[in-house]
Amino acid sequence: MNAPVGGRADEAQPWFGAQPVDLRPDPFPVGFPVVAIIASAGGVEALLRVLEPLPEDLPAAVLVALHQFPHRVNELARVLGRRTRLPLTLAEPDALMRPGTVLVVPPGRHLIVTSRARIGLIETGALPPPRPSGDLLLATLAVTCGPRALAVVLTGGGHDAQAGVRAVVHCGGTVLAQDEDTSKVFAMPAAAISTGKVSQILAVDDIAAAIVAHTTR
Repeated sequence: MNAPVGGRADEAQPWFGAQPVDLRPDPFPVGFPVVAIIASAGGVEALLRVLEPLPEDLPAAVLVALHQFPHRVNELARVLGRRTRLPLTLAEPDALMRPGTVLVVPPGRHLIVTSRARIGLIETGALPPPRPSGDLLLATLAVTCGPRALAVVLTGGGHDAQAGVRAVVHCGGTVLAQDEDTSKVFAMPAAAISTGKVSQILAVDDIAAAIVAHTTR
């Protein structure tokens, strides 16, 4: 057999018009979309308005982190659970994330995402920084989910989640932020926006549709 012009017979020859195929293994172990929603002051109302319209067949797991005092009586999961069609539970140590479900971070705990699509809970202690930490959640989400991570930064004071936003985008994920007009306190969304990494700045009532569009595309 004669060698093809321009190369040896044992060299793979490109097919005209073929698209390159990326055969590298996916480096991110969590294989489905995960939406992490971070909120602080004014966050309960904003969370309700984001979670309520989400469909019961949402193909993504949802994590909810609202800044709370560590020893606060935990009512957040009960309040949110009455207004969403998705199964919603308080996060427990080593809980498995599943598409179409919501896990709420309990007071006095930070949440991390592990490579087995499970979550870990870390005791926060009595002093700041904000807790649960949006930065810690988003950084671990970024390195486990990569382009399947969607961060949503809602109303709140301070700049928690700013570093986490950078991590999410660095690993190929996407970030949404609530706009100033609909934020009770705009500092936290503003800090996220100041990174230049936020894909969309949206009124709170438009965020659910953006989540659905992003996770079902």
